[in-house]
Amino acid sequence: MPTAAPIISSVQKLVLYETRARYFLVGSNHAETKYRVLKIDRTEPKDLVIIDDKHVYTQQEVRELLGRLDLGNRTKMGQKGSSGLFRAVSAFGIVGFVRFLEGYYIILITKRRKMADIGGHAIYKIEDTNMIYIPNDSVRVTHPDEARYLRIFQNVDLSSNFYFSYSYDLSHSLQYNLTVLRMPLEMLKTETAQTRQESFDIFEDEGLITQGGSGVFGICSEPYMKYVWNGELLDIIKNTIHRDWLLYIIHGFCGQSKLLIYGRPVYVTLIARRSSKFAGTRFLKRGANCEGDVANEVETEQILCDASVMSFTAGSYSSYVQVRGSVPLYWSQDISTMMPKPPITLDQADPFAHIAALHFDQMFQRFGSPIIILNLVKEREKRKHERILSEELVAAVTYLNQFLPPEHSIVYIPWDMAKYTKSKLCNVLDRLNVLAESLVKKTGFFVNRPDSYCSILRPDEKWNELGGCVVPTGRLQTGVLRTNCVDCLDRTNTAQFMVGKCALAYQLYSLGLIDKPNLQFDTDAVRLFEELYEDHGDTLSLQYGGSQLVHRVKTYRKIAPWTQHSKDIMQTLSRYYSNAFSDADRQDSINLFLGVFHPTEGKPHLWELPTDFYLHHKNTMRLSQTRRSYTDWLTPGVINHLPLPYDEVTCVENRKKLIVKKFHKYEEEIDIHSEFFRPYELSSFDDTFCLAMTSSARDFMPKNVGIDPSPFTVRKPDETGKSVLGNKSNREETVLQRKTAASAPPPPNEEAVSSSSEDDSGTDREDEGSVSQRSTPVKMTDAGDSTKVTENLVQPMKDVYGINLSDVPSEEDLSVYTRFVQLGQHQHKQDKSNQQHCSKHLDGVIKLNKWDRYVVIGRRRDRVLSAFQNTYLLFLPRQYL
Repeated sequence: MPTAAPIISSVQKLVLYETRARYFLVGSNHAETKYRVLKIDRTEPKDLVIIDDKHVYTQQEVRELLGRLDLGNRTKMGQKGSSGLFRAVSAFGIVGFVRFLEGYYIILITKRRKMADIGGHAIYKIEDTNMIYIPNDSVRVTHPDEARYLRIFQNVDLSSNFYFSYSYDLSHSLQYNLTVLRMPLEMLKTETAQTRQESFDIFEDEGLITQGGSGVFGICSEPYMKYVWNGELLDIIKNTIHRDWLLYIIHGFCGQSKLLIYGRPVYVTLIARRSSKFAGTRFLKRGANCEGDVANEVETEQILCDASVMSFTAGSYSSYVQVRGSVPLYWSQDISTMMPKPPITLDQADPFAHIAALHFDQMFQRFGSPIIILNLVKEREKRKHERILSEELVAAVTYLNQFLPPEHSIVYIPWDMAKYTKSKLCNVLDRLNVLAESLVKKTGFFVNRPDSYCSILRPDEKWNELGGCVVPTGRLQTGVLRTNCVDCLDRTNTAQFMVGKCALAYQLYSLGLIDKPNLQFDTDAVRLFEELYEDHGDTLSLQYGGSQLVHRVKTYRKIAPWTQHSKDIMQTLSRYYSNAFSDADRQDSINLFLGVFHPTEGKPHLWELPTDFYLHHKNTMRLSQTRRSYTDWLTPGVINHLPLPYDEVTCVENRKKLIVKKFHKYEEEIDIHSEFFRPYELSSFDDTFCLAMTSSARDFMPKNVGIDPSPFTVRKPDETGKSVLGNKSNREETVLQRKTAASAPPPPNEEAVSSSSEDDSGTDREDEGSVSQRSTPVKMTDAGDSTKVTENLVQPMKDVYGINLSDVPSEEDLSVYTRFVQLGQHQHKQDKSNQQHCSKHLDGVIKLNKWDRYVVIGRRRDRVLSAFQNTYLLFLPRQYL
């Protein structure tokens, strides 16, 4: 039994009830055994009044409470015709509360879809939300500009690539989340004692009584607010309500596929976290702000886990993190000239690299050392354009490295990717592959298990040169690769894919799944990983640039079909149109959603501002009280723990960010087994997420018999199950289906999960992965082609079994077979009589088509199955009976 486990939120289903004076928000866990209630006042026109009694109710207590509220709010006592308590909406979580010029709104998640599973912890994508005005109409004070602010706020489409989890912290990396769970036992006991002393909630310590030393420490960490997008929306209530009501969401990308290695399932997950600091659109957000936050900053993490073992403690998990972001300088591009490539302008001189120092200080604190910069901008140009950024970045890094120890200095690698792409003498991806090998060796990667014994018996030279930090429980990634070009879109995504492909080989090798840390193109594993990265790049490009990727991995491999060029032109035009005409409105929506701009009576409105520069640069409005040193620019204490990241060090400051409580090992708050398998509800294989996700065997492996099923075998283009170089028209059809990006509509077949309580407090609509992220259409063949298909599938006995079977069996074999058939027929007669006798006790029987089989449903199922345990002939086709 693990000593520590993540705390699962006990508020996963919500129902909003309405009266004339109040809203009552009833939240429950998924099993509907524990309930909490929020009371929201509707009589205040502009203030938000929320009361949380922090009491845990049972289902019966909630039913009685709602009954009393219904009775007390009727117009006449004892009147049954009209109800005083109305059910407004069902939801899965609270995004937050927001106010413009009138009263407050509450934003609820009304539909979700499961996108990934990490160690039994589900990650959901928001599919739909509902924004409800809180004050009653009788006290509402109208404002003429309220509707316009509401329309601008709703331009941020919450159903487009926003993700959340009830038990897994998406704002942190897997390495951080598992490092926290491995804190020393003495430290956990100390934190538990402090939590008891500082807690004002009388129900915080529920489940502390343990029997026979079977207690488990539940750990909940503070989110990393840089990647949280609803932090401002929850800020007004986070100190007044229980933490289970707080649901933090991230923005970016999340995709998961299944790699089948001879039947062994391995999940490949890609998570991209977009920074909420200095966020915006392509030409309107360039460089960095005064606090060191850069534009288009995205942290991409690839997670590999052995799905055959679910536990974080007993399972095998590995991850690798890399970052993209704009060049950390004061620079911009003026789009008023209507040029395809506006000139780059350095807005402020920064001789002491103050902004770059703030940015790299954040990176050292989160990732450790070394920090590696892979700069992909052009080095040789007829007219200086991109080279302006390279020259300034080199000067900044050179200055900052003067004050760092040599072993922890920032590594700067310039690599003109455009020059190598135009060259006919070299392959750009071959050069990138060599570069990726050296980069991954410097930072290493995370794995939660020691090196395999096979790597000791058969040591690999590349494995021995791997960097990072080796600990008794595995390996830690120290440092990070930071990749940038000008836009951080096309070139950056291809470079990150090549580095991720190299890291994936090391991850597979560390889990004992391949014999050498090397992966080749045109294998099922790399095709699956490439498709994930294409979805990842398209999604991030749509969010920042307004169009999908223009140049893809196939473009740089120079194997893209000729029709790809016309598509690239259309994507370029789409990106130009979006940047010129729609980016300003999108930027206003982002500023309003993130709380960068707060509407205030008597001050200019958002649409009246000539620029938002001063909103993102706070030093333009007030002078800073303290000035950072130009030489000692790292945060105190960070350099003492390098190469380890300071955020993962077990120090007093980091322990304050944790909530540690002790539970019984069967408490629902830490029981991930019940949370994942949900034994209290009926499940269907058709709706099971693990069966619906993209699979290497189903979607990429050739369908011919006799083909090597290994996903690491190099395939020819005409051998693949889903050809990367196949017909472009078919490819376009599958692209629309496989995108996990913004515009994917919810699947049509939704399941209504009804609550067992009479108040229907758990009724909801949810898509639990019923549709694959990238579903493959079923290809129909007519009757005339069936013989050809059969001929292709049937191979000689010698190829399949290794021997030639005789056409006619021998007389001895035939007599033995006849004897068994007679025994089977006699047994079948007895079984049919038993079956007729037992069928009287069946509550319900479903007859399956084409087979004389029966699935027994009802209260006496166990008794009937025990009677049928020997009737194996019942499951044979009719012709064999």
